[in-house]
Amino acid sequence: MRSQQHDLRHMFLRFRRYILALVSFFCLLIPAKSQDTSHLRISLLTCAPGDELYSIFGHSALRVTDSVSMTDIVFNYGTFNFDEEDFYIKFMRGKLLYYLSIEDFYNFRMAYARDGRNIREQVLLLSADEKIRMREKLIDNLSEDKKYYLYDFFLDNCTTRLRDLITEGKSPRPVLPAVMRTSTTFRNAIHFYLDKGNQPWSKLGIDILLGARTDRIMTTAEQEFLPENLMSSVDSCQNTSLIQSTEQYPATDTYAASGFFNPILFFSLLLLIMLLICRSSSTQLVYAAAGLDNFIFFMTGILGVILILMWIGTDHKMTKDNYNLLWAWPFHTAAVLLPRHATWVKRYFLLHGIFLCLLLACWFFLPQKMNPSLLPFIALLIYLSFRRSAR
Repeated sequence: MRSQQHDLRHMFLRFRRYILALVSFFCLLIPAKSQDTSHLRISLLTCAPGDELYSIFGHSALRVTDSVSMTDIVFNYGTFNFDEEDFYIKFMRGKLLYYLSIEDFYNFRMAYARDGRNIREQVLLLSADEKIRMREKLIDNLSEDKKYYLYDFFLDNCTTRLRDLITEGKSPRPVLPAVMRTSTTFRNAIHFYLDKGNQPWSKLGIDILLGARTDRIMTTAEQEFLPENLMSSVDSCQNTSLIQSTEQYPATDTYAASGFFNPILFFSLLLLIMLLICRSSSTQLVYAAAGLDNFIFFMTGILGVILILMWIGTDHKMTKDNYNLLWAWPFHTAAVLLPRHATWVKRYFLLHGIFLCLLLACWFFLPQKMNPSLLPFIALLIYLSFRRSAR
């Protein structure tokens, strides 16, 4: 009896050792198969909007950390050379080259912290091979013949470049969902940030310069030209997991307070002042009214010339088909230099006044969304046009 118990105990111990050995073997196999041998971590960095126009839409970059070489580098597609020859001309014509640059993460983070801008880091869930290939592509794109690209704010910018890099480098290819309403236009999207950042004058200027193409409804992919949209799309990827972890680098938000002196108030006051001056019997005010009248029409004509140049003389796609030319007639620059009492000059301004009245009637039905702050200015142009035609 005692011998049988000893045999059973011995068999049990041998069986337990066998099971433990088998479990240990499989435990060793599993990490060996899933172990990340790249020693890399790649993250999407999304920088919060700032309070200046150039930073109002936020920014995106990629962070690559190597635990072997102890490097922590940010790859940034949003770099340009301010000292480049003919910088402003190239910028206006849409021919300014942006390029990929690198920067130490600590310096990158501190620069945004000083500006009071948060950074959200999304560590991408990639295999070792995917990380290696992505880093190799980034390094290859740093070469002098590949680093430069023709920047397009809506269609090819620092964020869309990262979107393409992530979706092309991950298998299966991620399907990024829409994060805005399907009826959202490019203009609606940028208005959201301009309103949030209290930039009414910038909003007016952008609405004047950007044509009807900006009122096209965005596709799902086109929504990701904005950094925060790409960040949300990556979070909500539909067909595969893209995020391993997230981290926040907080800073104090710096959105500026809304100014009291906004465009609609300015143009309303200008209309009221011109009405009072033009109806005055003072000789000095009459001369002042004539001078202001000429200045307003001349500057409106100059604006019209700029809009035509932005339409036909630049590579900017969104400045074409601009309906603001319906009120900003380029011919005004010449018309104000001609004798006021010439019959055909009076007819020209009569035609302009009538045309602007028709424009106001169709204001909200145009293919392009017009800035409502312009309404009192259009009313002023109508008044001055009829006044010129009657004198």
